[in-house]
Amino acid sequence: MSILTLKDREVGIFFWAEPDALATLRTVKSCGVVSGQLAIDGTVQLTPQTTDAWKAAIAAEDFHVFTVFAAYEGESYADIPTVVRTVGFMPADTRAARELRTREVIDFAAALGVKSFGCHVGFIPHDPTHPEYIAVRDLVRRIADYAATFGMTYCLETGQEPADQLLAFFGDVDRSNVKINFDPANMILYGSGEPVAAFELLASQVISVHGKDGDWPDPAQPGSLGTERILGEGSVNIPKFMAALREKGYNGPVCVESGVHGEEQRWQTLSNAVKLLNSLR
Repeated sequence: MSILTLKDREVGIFFWAEPDALATLRTVKSCGVVSGQLAIDGTVQLTPQTTDAWKAAIAAEDFHVFTVFAAYEGESYADIPTVVRTVGFMPADTRAARELRTREVIDFAAALGVKSFGCHVGFIPHDPTHPEYIAVRDLVRRIADYAATFGMTYCLETGQEPADQLLAFFGDVDRSNVKINFDPANMILYGSGEPVAAFELLASQVISVHGKDGDWPDPAQPGSLGTERILGEGSVNIPKFMAALREKGYNGPVCVESGVHGEEQRWQTLSNAVKLLNSLR
């Protein structure tokens, strides 16, 4: 296997684990990338055979995985009230099971040699004395400490809170390996703040970025999410955002995450997004 050389602001793809690891990576690479972020949904059985298949595929394709992300069974992004109720660690009745699953995903990532784990924490209460805030903060600390035993960072994904609130939560968690995966579109989709200004505030903690675009929620529909758009066609202003990455000295990965495509157009849409980001690196 050759030694993979990664570039500043390396453009990759955020992709989901499919049953055939080798075929998945070959399809991802067909979009013009050699790296990305691997997402594991809550139904994937993380058996030794699963781990062995992904290790072999990564080695065979000389592919670099920046981050392994976890999603959980029962999560839904239908609208903001549903996100509050179902996503991340906020639902108390699934918290213990999701903590266990998180450790399993971290174990899987460590076995692949990946040095970063990520997930959505959910809508954390703004009040740091709220019992649910304290419960989630303490869980994040436990996950960070567990990830640290593998020399791994734990990335919180942006969007479900304004940047200043996320920064305050960071200070309260107080773990040096807790970092940020910055998603500019999520800031818009949740109505949490202008993405470039948010990135500039959080830049010192950002170790990975998503290339994603979208438009703001409709103010006439309280509780609605914004609308994801094809990269370059939404309100993020991708050229301005990429310029901000350069200006702040960010040199980590920029991984395309897009759900805007029909199945037949999926990989062409991703390929076009990769080309756009490479033109702006």
